[in-house]
Amino acid sequence: MFSIFLSLLLCGVAYGRTITLTSRALEPQNVPLDDFFRGTDLQWFGNISVGTPPQEITVVFDTGSRTLEFASTLCPSCNQVKFDPSLSSTFVDGGRTTSITFSTGVGVDPVVGANYKLTLRSATDTVSVAGFQVPNVDLFLITDQTPAFSIDPFSGIQGMGAQATGLFAGLVAQGLPSLFSLYLTPQAVGNAELTLGGIDETKFQGDLVFASLPAAQTGVWRLPSPGISVNGQTTALLSTTRNIIFDSGTSNVLFSTDTTEAIYAFISPDIVPHASEPGTYGIACDKIPSLAAAISIAFTAQDGHVFELTIPSSELSVGPFADDPTVCQTLINAFDGLDLVGGSLLKHWYSVWDIGDQRMGFAEVI
Repeated sequence: MFSIFLSLLLCGVAYGRTITLTSRALEPQNVPLDDFFRGTDLQWFGNISVGTPPQEITVVFDTGSRTLEFASTLCPSCNQVKFDPSLSSTFVDGGRTTSITFSTGVGVDPVVGANYKLTLRSATDTVSVAGFQVPNVDLFLITDQTPAFSIDPFSGIQGMGAQATGLFAGLVAQGLPSLFSLYLTPQAVGNAELTLGGIDETKFQGDLVFASLPAAQTGVWRLPSPGISVNGQTTALLSTTRNIIFDSGTSNVLFSTDTTEAIYAFISPDIVPHASEPGTYGIACDKIPSLAAAISIAFTAQDGHVFELTIPSSELSVGPFADDPTVCQTLINAFDGLDLVGGSLLKHWYSVWDIGDQRMGFAEVI
Protein backbone atom coordinates (compact mmCIF):
# COMPACT_ATOMS: atom_id res chain seq x y z
CA MET A 1 0.00 0.00 0.00
CA PHE A 2 1.23 3.46 -0.80
CA SER A 3 0.60 6.07 1.89
CA ILE A 4 0.02 9.65 0.79
CA PHE A 5 -0.61 11.49 4.02
CA LEU A 6 0.63 11.26 7.58
CA SER A 7 -0.50 14.13 9.78
CA LEU A 8 2.14 13.50 12.44
CA LEU A 9 5.81 14.10 11.70
CA LEU A 10 7.86 11.28 13.15
CA CYS A 11 10.80 12.26 15.31
CA GLY A 12 13.80 10.41 16.61
CA VAL A 13 14.04 7.78 13.89
CA ALA A 14 17.24 6.74 12.17
CA TYR A 15 17.58 6.98 8.41
CA GLY A 16 19.65 4.95 5.97
CA ARG A 17 23.38 5.57 6.17
CA THR A 18 23.27 7.63 9.39
CA ILE A 19 23.05 4.41 11.44
CA THR A 20 26.24 3.25 13.14
CA LEU A 21 26.76 -0.49 12.74
CA THR A 22 27.91 -2.63 15.61
CA SER A 23 31.17 -4.51 15.16
CA ARG A 24 29.46 -7.89 15.00
CA ALA A 25 27.00 -8.24 12.12
CA LEU A 26 23.74 -10.13 12.42
CA GLU A 27 23.23 -13.01 10.02
CA PRO A 28 20.45 -12.71 7.40
CA GLN A 29 17.21 -14.48 8.28
CA ASN A 30 14.17 -15.55 6.27
CA VAL A 31 10.58 -14.72 7.21
CA PRO A 32 7.97 -17.06 5.65
CA LEU A 33 5.09 -15.18 4.02
CA ASP A 34 1.47 -16.23 3.54
CA ASP A 35 -0.52 -15.20 0.46
CA PHE A 36 -3.88 -13.45 0.77
CA PHE A 37 -5.67 -14.56 -2.40
CA ARG A 38 -9.04 -13.29 -3.61
CA GLY A 39 -9.35 -13.55 -7.40
CA THR A 40 -5.65 -12.77 -7.57
CA ASP A 41 -2.72 -12.58 -5.16
CA LEU A 42 -3.52 -9.51 -3.05
CA GLN A 43 -0.99 -9.36 -0.21
CA TRP A 44 1.86 -11.33 1.35
CA PHE A 45 2.17 -11.20 5.13
CA GLY A 46 4.24 -12.72 7.93
CA ASN A 47 4.65 -12.87 11.69
CA ILE A 48 6.17 -10.41 14.12
CA SER A 49 5.81 -10.25 17.90
CA VAL A 50 5.22 -7.13 19.98
CA GLY A 51 5.55 -6.53 23.70
CA THR A 52 6.75 -8.34 26.82
CA PRO A 53 5.71 -11.10 26.95
CA PRO A 54 5.51 -11.18 23.14
CA GLN A 55 2.13 -11.09 21.41
CA GLU A 56 2.23 -12.50 17.87
CA ILE A 57 0.55 -10.56 15.09
CA THR A 58 0.73 -10.68 11.30
CA VAL A 59 1.78 -7.77 9.11
CA VAL A 60 2.29 -6.96 5.45
CA PHE A 61 5.92 -6.01 4.82
CA ASP A 62 5.06 -2.99 2.73
CA THR A 63 7.66 -1.15 0.64
CA GLY A 64 5.08 1.57 -0.06
CA SER A 65 5.03 2.86 3.51
CA ARG A 66 7.47 3.62 6.32
CA THR A 67 5.81 3.02 9.69
CA LEU A 68 4.62 0.07 11.79
CA GLU A 69 0.94 0.08 12.68
CA PHE A 70 -1.37 -2.73 13.77
CA ALA A 71 -4.78 -3.47 15.24
CA SER A 72 -5.12 -2.98 18.98
CA THR A 73 -7.70 -3.48 21.70
CA LEU A 74 -8.26 0.29 21.45
CA CYS A 75 -9.95 -0.30 18.07
CA PRO A 76 -13.62 -1.39 18.26
CA SER A 77 -13.86 -1.41 14.45
CA CYS A 78 -10.92 -3.80 14.01
CA ASN A 79 -11.85 -7.45 13.46
CA GLN A 80 -8.29 -8.74 13.12
CA VAL A 81 -6.08 -10.22 15.85
CA LYS A 82 -5.45 -7.31 18.23
CA PHE A 83 -2.45 -6.34 20.32
CA ASP A 84 -3.35 -5.61 23.95
CA PRO A 85 -1.01 -2.92 25.30
CA SER A 86 -2.17 -3.52 28.88
CA LEU A 87 -0.49 -6.95 28.80
CA SER A 88 2.97 -5.64 27.84
CA SER A 89 5.40 -4.50 30.54
CA THR A 90 7.57 -2.72 27.95
CA PHE A 91 4.77 -0.76 26.27
CA VAL A 92 5.05 3.04 26.45
CA ASP A 93 2.15 5.20 25.28
CA GLY A 94 3.36 8.06 23.10
CA GLY A 95 0.18 10.03 23.71
CA ARG A 96 -0.12 11.39 20.17
CA THR A 97 -2.90 10.69 17.69
CA THR A 98 -2.69 10.89 13.93
CA SER A 99 -4.24 9.45 10.78
CA ILE A 100 -2.88 7.97 7.61
CA THR A 101 -4.61 7.66 4.24
CA PHE A 102 -3.48 5.25 1.53
CA SER A 103 -3.60 5.87 -2.21
CA THR A 104 -3.63 2.12 -2.87
CA GLY A 105 -5.52 -0.40 -0.81
CA VAL A 106 -5.55 -4.03 0.19
CA GLY A 107 -7.17 -5.33 -2.98
CA VAL A 108 -7.46 -4.32 -6.63
CA ASP A 109 -10.36 -1.90 -6.22
CA PRO A 110 -9.55 1.78 -6.74
CA VAL A 111 -9.12 4.03 -3.72
CA VAL A 112 -11.84 6.66 -3.56
CA GLY A 113 -11.28 9.61 -1.23
CA ALA A 114 -10.38 8.33 2.22
CA ASN A 115 -11.82 4.83 1.97
CA TYR A 116 -8.48 3.41 3.15
CA LYS A 117 -7.81 5.42 6.30
CA LEU A 118 -6.41 4.50 9.70
CA THR A 119 -6.61 6.45 12.95
CA LEU A 120 -3.51 5.84 15.04
CA ARG A 121 -1.98 6.39 18.48
CA SER A 122 1.78 6.60 18.88
CA ALA A 123 3.72 4.28 21.19
CA THR A 124 6.95 2.35 21.61
CA ASP A 125 7.51 -1.28 22.52
CA THR A 126 9.81 -4.23 21.95
CA VAL A 127 9.34 -5.87 18.53
CA SER A 128 10.69 -9.25 17.43
CA VAL A 129 10.97 -10.80 13.98
CA ALA A 130 12.81 -13.91 12.70
CA GLY A 131 14.58 -14.36 16.04
CA PHE A 132 15.74 -10.73 16.19
CA GLN A 133 14.56 -8.43 18.98
CA VAL A 134 14.58 -4.63 18.97
CA PRO A 135 13.59 -2.58 22.05
CA ASN A 136 11.81 0.78 22.04
CA VAL A 137 10.54 0.60 18.45
CA ASP A 138 8.40 3.54 17.34
CA LEU A 139 5.00 2.19 16.31
CA PHE A 140 1.34 3.06 16.05
CA LEU A 141 -1.72 1.35 17.48
CA ILE A 142 -4.72 1.38 15.18
CA THR A 143 -7.65 2.88 17.09
CA ASP A 144 -10.07 3.08 14.16
CA GLN A 145 -10.15 1.87 10.57
CA THR A 146 -12.45 2.37 7.60
CA PRO A 147 -14.59 -0.62 6.52
CA ALA A 148 -12.36 -1.28 3.48
CA PHE A 149 -9.80 -2.87 5.83
CA SER A 150 -12.30 -5.40 7.20
CA ILE A 151 -11.30 -8.08 4.67
CA ASP A 152 -7.69 -8.12 5.91
CA PRO A 153 -6.56 -11.46 7.39
CA PHE A 154 -3.51 -9.67 8.84
CA SER A 155 -3.34 -7.20 11.74
CA GLY A 156 -1.17 -4.45 10.34
CA ILE A 157 1.56 -3.04 8.16
CA GLN A 158 5.33 -2.98 8.63
CA GLY A 159 6.69 -0.19 6.46
CA MET A 160 9.84 -1.05 4.50
CA GLY A 161 10.56 2.25 2.76
CA ALA A 162 13.83 3.28 1.17
CA GLN A 163 15.06 4.93 4.37
CA ALA A 164 15.48 2.69 7.41
CA THR A 165 13.06 3.57 10.20
CA GLY A 166 11.62 1.89 13.27
CA LEU A 167 12.10 -1.87 13.42
CA PHE A 168 14.43 -2.12 10.42
CA ALA A 169 16.55 0.80 11.64
CA GLY A 170 16.92 -1.02 14.96
CA LEU A 171 18.05 -4.19 13.20
CA VAL A 172 20.61 -2.25 11.17
CA ALA A 173 21.89 -0.59 14.35
CA GLN A 174 22.47 -4.08 15.79
CA GLY A 175 24.57 -5.05 12.77
CA LEU A 176 22.12 -6.39 10.18
CA PRO A 177 23.17 -5.44 6.63
CA SER A 178 20.86 -2.66 5.45
CA LEU A 179 19.05 -4.53 2.71
CA PHE A 180 16.23 -7.03 2.36
CA SER A 181 14.92 -9.23 -0.43
CA LEU A 182 11.46 -10.37 -1.46
CA TYR A 183 10.37 -13.60 -3.08
CA LEU A 184 6.68 -12.97 -3.69
CA THR A 185 5.10 -15.98 -5.35
CA PRO A 186 1.70 -16.76 -6.86
CA GLN A 187 -0.58 -18.83 -4.64
CA ALA A 188 -0.03 -21.89 -6.84
CA VAL A 189 3.73 -21.73 -6.18
CA GLY A 190 3.74 -20.82 -2.49
CA ASN A 191 6.75 -20.58 -0.15
CA ALA A 192 6.99 -16.80 -0.43
CA GLU A 193 9.58 -15.21 1.83
CA LEU A 194 11.21 -12.03 3.04
CA THR A 195 14.96 -12.19 3.62
CA LEU A 196 16.15 -9.65 6.18
CA GLY A 197 19.74 -8.52 5.72
CA GLY A 198 20.59 -10.63 2.70
CA ILE A 199 19.77 -12.43 -0.54
CA ASP A 200 18.47 -15.98 -0.99
CA GLU A 201 20.29 -17.21 -4.09
CA THR A 202 18.16 -20.38 -4.26
CA LYS A 203 15.15 -18.36 -5.39
CA PHE A 204 16.35 -16.91 -8.70
CA GLN A 205 18.32 -17.74 -11.82
CA GLY A 206 20.96 -15.72 -13.62
CA ASP A 207 22.59 -12.60 -12.28
CA LEU A 208 20.96 -9.84 -10.30
CA VAL A 209 20.73 -6.56 -12.21
CA PHE A 210 20.91 -3.44 -10.04
CA ALA A 211 19.52 0.02 -10.74
CA SER A 212 20.22 3.10 -8.62
CA LEU A 213 17.49 5.10 -6.95
CA PRO A 214 17.42 8.76 -8.05
CA ALA A 215 19.71 10.91 -5.90
CA ALA A 216 16.84 13.22 -5.00
CA GLN A 217 14.41 10.47 -4.01
CA THR A 218 12.76 10.85 -0.60
CA GLY A 219 12.52 7.44 0.99
CA VAL A 220 10.42 5.96 -1.83
CA TRP A 221 11.38 2.88 -3.85
CA ARG A 222 11.23 4.60 -7.22
CA LEU A 223 13.16 4.07 -10.46
CA PRO A 224 13.08 6.11 -13.69
CA SER A 225 11.83 4.16 -16.70
CA PRO A 226 12.68 5.19 -20.28
CA GLY A 227 9.71 3.34 -21.72
CA ILE A 228 7.00 0.70 -21.74
CA SER A 229 6.20 -1.80 -24.48
CA VAL A 230 3.30 -4.19 -24.92
CA ASN A 231 3.87 -7.39 -26.86
CA GLY A 232 7.00 -5.71 -28.25
CA GLN A 233 5.16 -2.59 -29.44
CA THR A 234 5.26 0.95 -28.12
CA THR A 235 4.20 4.54 -28.85
CA ALA A 236 5.67 8.00 -28.32
CA LEU A 237 3.59 8.33 -25.16
CA LEU A 238 4.73 4.98 -23.77
CA SER A 239 8.35 5.88 -24.60
CA THR A 240 8.19 8.93 -22.34
CA THR A 241 10.40 8.74 -19.25
CA ARG A 242 8.39 8.26 -16.06
CA ASN A 243 9.31 7.51 -12.45
CA ILE A 244 7.78 4.23 -11.31
CA ILE A 245 7.19 3.31 -7.69
CA PHE A 246 7.67 -0.30 -6.55
CA ASP A 247 5.13 -1.20 -3.87
CA SER A 248 4.99 -4.69 -2.37
CA GLY A 249 1.78 -3.72 -0.56
CA THR A 250 -0.16 -3.08 -3.78
CA SER A 251 -1.46 -6.11 -5.64
CA ASN A 252 -1.75 -4.79 -9.19
CA VAL A 253 -0.57 -1.80 -11.30
CA LEU A 254 -1.50 1.88 -11.46
CA PHE A 255 -0.71 4.29 -14.28
CA SER A 256 -2.10 7.62 -15.42
CA THR A 257 -5.23 7.36 -17.55
CA ASP A 258 -3.50 8.09 -20.86
CA THR A 259 -0.76 5.52 -20.18
CA THR A 260 -3.30 2.93 -19.03
CA GLU A 261 -5.40 3.30 -22.16
CA ALA A 262 -2.35 3.30 -24.46
CA ILE A 263 -1.30 -0.05 -22.97
CA TYR A 264 -4.77 -1.55 -23.24
CA ALA A 265 -5.03 -0.40 -26.88
CA PHE A 266 -2.26 -2.87 -27.75
CA ILE A 267 -4.04 -5.73 -25.97
CA SER A 268 -7.70 -5.49 -27.03
CA PRO A 269 -10.25 -2.83 -28.03
CA ASP A 270 -12.71 -4.73 -25.85
CA ILE A 271 -10.97 -3.64 -22.63
CA VAL A 272 -13.11 -0.72 -21.50
CA PRO A 273 -13.75 1.29 -18.33
CA HIS A 274 -16.05 -0.40 -15.82
CA ALA A 275 -18.72 2.14 -14.99
CA SER A 276 -19.50 1.01 -11.45
CA GLU A 277 -15.88 1.34 -10.30
CA PRO A 278 -14.17 4.45 -11.70
CA GLY A 279 -10.53 3.85 -12.56
CA THR A 280 -10.98 0.17 -13.34
CA TYR A 281 -11.19 -1.57 -16.71
CA GLY A 282 -12.59 -4.91 -17.75
CA ILE A 283 -13.30 -7.38 -20.52
CA ALA A 284 -15.47 -10.47 -20.89
CA CYS A 285 -13.78 -13.22 -18.91
CA ASP A 286 -14.07 -15.73 -21.75
CA LYS A 287 -11.87 -13.52 -23.96
CA ILE A 288 -8.95 -13.38 -21.52
CA PRO A 289 -7.24 -16.70 -22.47
CA SER A 290 -6.80 -15.67 -26.11
CA LEU A 291 -5.14 -12.32 -25.42
CA ALA A 292 -1.41 -11.60 -25.56
CA ALA A 293 -0.66 -9.04 -22.87
CA ALA A 294 3.06 -9.03 -22.04
CA ILE A 295 3.84 -5.61 -20.55
CA SER A 296 7.57 -4.82 -20.43
CA ILE A 297 8.90 -1.87 -18.44
CA ALA A 298 12.43 -0.68 -19.20
CA PHE A 299 14.95 0.51 -16.61
CA THR A 300 18.61 1.52 -16.73
CA ALA A 301 21.11 -0.61 -14.81
CA GLN A 302 24.02 0.82 -12.84
CA ASP A 303 26.39 -0.15 -15.66
CA GLY A 304 24.30 1.83 -18.15
CA HIS A 305 22.58 -0.97 -20.06
CA VAL A 306 18.80 -1.03 -20.39
CA PHE A 307 16.92 -4.03 -19.04
CA GLU A 308 13.24 -4.91 -18.93
CA LEU A 309 10.94 -6.27 -16.26
CA THR A 310 7.98 -8.02 -17.88
CA ILE A 311 4.53 -8.68 -16.51
CA PRO A 312 3.32 -11.82 -18.33
CA SER A 313 -0.04 -12.26 -20.04
CA SER A 314 -1.17 -14.52 -17.20
CA GLU A 315 -1.56 -11.41 -15.02
CA LEU A 316 -4.07 -9.66 -17.30
CA SER A 317 -7.11 -10.65 -15.22
CA VAL A 318 -7.32 -9.98 -11.49
CA GLY A 319 -10.69 -11.72 -11.23
CA PRO A 320 -14.38 -11.05 -11.99
CA PHE A 321 -16.17 -7.88 -10.95
CA ALA A 322 -18.56 -8.44 -8.05
CA ASP A 323 -21.43 -6.73 -9.86
CA ASP A 324 -20.95 -8.76 -13.07
CA PRO A 325 -19.01 -12.04 -12.77
CA THR A 326 -18.93 -12.42 -16.57
CA VAL A 327 -16.60 -9.40 -16.80
CA CYS A 328 -13.04 -9.68 -15.49
CA GLN A 329 -11.12 -6.72 -14.12
CA THR A 330 -7.81 -6.12 -15.86
CA LEU A 331 -4.61 -5.51 -13.96
CA ILE A 332 -4.04 -1.77 -14.52
CA ASN A 333 -6.12 0.85 -12.71
CA ALA A 334 -6.05 4.44 -13.95
CA PHE A 335 -4.77 6.86 -11.30
CA ASP A 336 -3.57 10.21 -12.62
CA GLY A 337 -0.36 11.40 -11.01
CA LEU A 338 0.81 7.97 -9.88
CA ASP A 339 2.86 5.36 -11.76
CA LEU A 340 3.22 2.26 -9.59
CA VAL A 341 3.80 -1.47 -9.93
CA GLY A 342 2.94 -4.02 -7.27
CA GLY A 343 2.48 -7.74 -6.96
CA SER A 344 1.51 -8.28 -10.61
CA LEU A 345 5.16 -7.60 -11.48
CA LEU A 346 7.01 -8.44 -8.27
CA LYS A 347 5.82 -12.05 -8.07
CA HIS A 348 7.66 -12.80 -11.32
CA TRP A 349 10.99 -11.24 -10.28
CA TYR A 350 13.20 -11.77 -7.28
CA SER A 351 13.81 -8.32 -5.84
CA VAL A 352 16.55 -6.86 -3.64
CA TRP A 353 15.89 -3.61 -1.79
CA ASP A 354 19.25 -2.14 -0.79
CA ILE A 355 18.83 0.81 1.56
CA GLY A 356 22.54 1.21 2.28
CA ASP A 357 23.55 1.55 -1.37
CA GLN A 358 20.24 3.13 -2.47
CA ARG A 359 19.58 0.67 -5.26
CA MET A 360 17.23 -2.11 -6.31
CA GLY A 361 18.16 -5.48 -7.80
CA PHE A 362 16.14 -7.91 -9.91
CA ALA A 363 16.52 -11.42 -11.24
CA GLU A 364 14.15 -13.91 -12.83
CA VAL A 365 12.58 -16.26 -10.31
CA ILE A 366 13.17 -19.98 -10.62
